[in-house]
Parts: sequence; structure tokens; C-alpha cells
Amino acid sequence: MAHYSSLLACSYRTTINVLRHSVFDRIINYHCIKTIQGCILDTGGTSLQSSYSTRSTTPDIHGLSKTVAQYDDLTQRGTLREDGHQRDVLQHLAQLQETIKSYSNEIYLDVPTPNENNSTQCEEKDHATPGKMNEDPISLKTQETSQLTPPPRGLYIHGDVGTGKTMLMDMFYSHVENSRKKRVHFNSFMLDIHRRIHRWKQSLPKRGRGKMFTYDPISPVAMDISNETCLLCFDEFQVTDIADAMILKQLFETLFRKGVVVVATSNRPPNDLYKNGLQRDTFLPFIGVLEDYCQTICLDSGTDYRRLSSTPTGRQYYCTGEADAEAFMDALFDELALRQRRAMGPRVLTVLGREVVLEKTCGLLADCTFHQLCGTPTGACDYLEMAGHFDTVFIRNVPLLTLELKDQARRFITLIDTFYDLKVRVVIQAKAPLEALFSHSGAGDFRDRQLLDDLGLSGVAAEQLSLFTAEEEIFAFKRTVSRLLEMQTDAYWKQGDRTKESN
Repeated sequence: MAHYSSLLACSYRTTINVLRHSVFDRIINYHCIKTIQGCILDTGGTSLQSSYSTRSTTPDIHGLSKTVAQYDDLTQRGTLREDGHQRDVLQHLAQLQETIKSYSNEIYLDVPTPNENNSTQCEEKDHATPGKMNEDPISLKTQETSQLTPPPRGLYIHGDVGTGKTMLMDMFYSHVENSRKKRVHFNSFMLDIHRRIHRWKQSLPKRGRGKMFTYDPISPVAMDISNETCLLCFDEFQVTDIADAMILKQLFETLFRKGVVVVATSNRPPNDLYKNGLQRDTFLPFIGVLEDYCQTICLDSGTDYRRLSSTPTGRQYYCTGEADAEAFMDALFDELALRQRRAMGPRVLTVLGREVVLEKTCGLLADCTFHQLCGTPTGACDYLEMAGHFDTVFIRNVPLLTLELKDQARRFITLIDTFYDLKVRVVIQAKAPLEALFSHSGAGDFRDRQLLDDLGLSGVAAEQLSLFTAEEEIFAFKRTVSRLLEMQTDAYWKQGDRTKESN
């Protein structure tokens, strides 16, 4: 806990330095900074658990056979192409599904874990005894339960973009009979974690004069989640945020010890998570924890099935240099607006106590510029809020995303990931064709040099840390291109249409 506190303090000081130069999103997302400062405004709204997927999950007593049967049916009808790599992964998922059919993690919930016995302590500041705060006494209950059978081992499925990882996980999830399950995009999950941490800190008693608090906000939050669910399915497991990286080991170690089973998809193998990230050495122990509790499976057939999707639904991607590109987008917006039967005008969304103003909306439609969505301090929480209000978003004036604009590129990637997961449709006007939208040219701007000075790093770090090289953005943009291709298909547009629901 002392190590965690020192890391948190170090990160806080670093974050404040970055804030002074208006580049705070270089280190952590907006929501995480507010969490570290402890000043997120609790609006009393619904928890971000509401962003969890609500896919239909009708239980079936023959779930195991139906999972595989569903895949067989889709391949026989030609909806899917037979893929041996996918079938191998599906067999592992089917075996896990049978294992957790009647699984409960209740027997693990009463087992004390490190830091749980002293998650909140208050001692006299002048009489604190070094070392005593972090002692973990072994209780009788711990001794009695130490021989419990380990919980089922989860799955970590990684591979290239478009190979079917999310599809197979969703197929698995839809047939899991266990009702204590959640399926969530990893960005949404971490937003919820930081919000819970803030609420937990708010619940602490006021610090008295001459006293100090030492507390562990992570274990109580992990305990709350463990009491809510015994199966967590994560889509797009990725770590790009130092605040997330610092807490993942303790968070997931507690979840795993409390019997929570994790199934995750990712483009990266475990050893490449948070690759070349700032203070990565503090993150490395998490990889060992993840590999202990999840079997790693590679799904990489070499085929991006999104590129094979057929039946495009008209045009949703326009290049700025094309003749009448603006007119085409205006006409499409007007056509879709006619179906809304709503007045056109601005809309104000409230996100964590902040106001996000969208100048042009009509019912489920929003017409925005790239600068409004990605050129200002926005993040996943803002995009999640938008996804809850709109089923179609127009994004105009997307520039060529060079290395000088890696901050904006990072936000654009998060925007598309969020919209894709929640089936929000997009119409884009961009400076370059989709495949060439992210350019590896250019170099860091003066803010990178200022940040190097603030962090006390040498120029060599600019060539190694992903914070400066945009390595993570370059890697992730391949996924963005693949998803945007699918988002232009007729099937995706039909799935994302909420017009009937709103009428």
C-alpha cells in the first residue's frame, strides 16, 4: 500500500505539471485526472454500469451445444466463413461455459485478501509506527479457507483486427446460463472503476486535526464488483493510461481471488500490454497475475473479415477535396432528420458535472466537427454519453492525423471504439481516404519537449516511450480502419437504427 501511495503521489505531481502546459491527456484521460485529484462531481446520475452491454441472453439448458450449433448454423448458411482458428477458440469458450454453468463465487467472498483488513486506518500523525500500517495478520478464517479449490480459469483471447474475437465472445456470453455476468467494453469498465473509487473516498469520515488517513480504495471497489458478478467479459482489453496501469494489478488480483472469472479480447498479447508505457515496470507484475488466472489463446487466421463484408449502405465517408462533399453530407443529414420528427437545434449533455454543448442535433442525430469531438479535452466518458443519446453522428473536417496530432488521433480512436461497441453510426468527412488518414510523418511539437522537461526525462525517452512516439496510436489505428469499414455496411446501419425505438 505504501508503494501504491508513493506511485499515486508521483503520478499526481506529474499530472499537475502536465496540466500546467495543457497536455494532461498525454499521461491520463480527463476522467482519471479528476479521479486522482478527488474532485469528480457526483451528479447523482446512473452508474456507468448502465453502459454495460444489454445483449439478449435468453438462457437455454442446452447452452453448450447451442453455442457450437449457432456457429455451425451461421457457417452452413454462408453468414460466416468456416475458420479452424475460430472453431478452436470456440471449443475453449464452450468448455468454460459448461464449467461456470452453475458456478458461484460466494465461497471466496469471505476469504480476506491482502490490504482488506486495513483498507482504512486512522492513526496519530506524530505517533505512527513505521511498518505497522501495512501488516497483514493471518486470520483463522484465512487458514481455514486457504485450501479452497481455485476458481475456474478465464480466457484471454488476442489476435489481429477483424478475426472474430468479439463475435465469439458475444456468442459465448449469450449462451452462458449464469445470471451473475456482465459484458462491458474495457474503457467503460475503467471509467466505472474510477467513479467507484471516488465515491468510496467520499464516504470516508472527515479527517480530524492531527490525524492522517491511510486507506486502500481499490480493494473495497473490487469487492463490490465481486459481490455483483462472477463472470466479467471484456471487449478490447488495452492499457494506454498510467492511472489505469498503476491500479490494475491490485484490482484484478482481488477480483480473481474473490472468484471472478474473466474472459477478454485484445489486439495485443499480455506481454505487449502497455508496451513502452511510462513507468511500465510498475505495471509488469499485472501481466503475471493475468496469465495465472487466464489461459492465453491466439486467434489470428490472417484474415480481416470486416474487409470482406459486403452490401455497403451508400456513402458514409467523404474526402474534403471531393466536389460537393459538404452538400452531400448536408443532404444526407436533412434526409435522416425528416424521419426523426423532432425539432433541430443545439443539445447540452452533462458529463461528470461538465456541460458538453453540441450545436446541431435533431432527435437521434448529431452533426459535429472533429475539433468539437477530438480537438478539446474529451474522452471515453463524453463519447459514452453521446452514444446514449444519438444513433448517428456526423463528424466533419477530420484532418490528416500526423504525429503532431497524436493527442487528437488518440481521442478519435477512442471515439470510434466507443461508437462501434454501442452500434452508433458515423458519417465522416476527412482530409484523406480512410486507409491514409493516419500518417506516420512529422514529429512531436514543442509540448513534447516541455513534457520531457517536466518529467525529468532525456531526449532518448522521446524515441522510446509510446507517450511520445505514438506507437500505440499507430498500432490501434489499424483497428479503427477495420471498424470504420464495417460501420459502413448495410448490416451495421440496420443494427444501429434506433428510430423505431424512439417513436
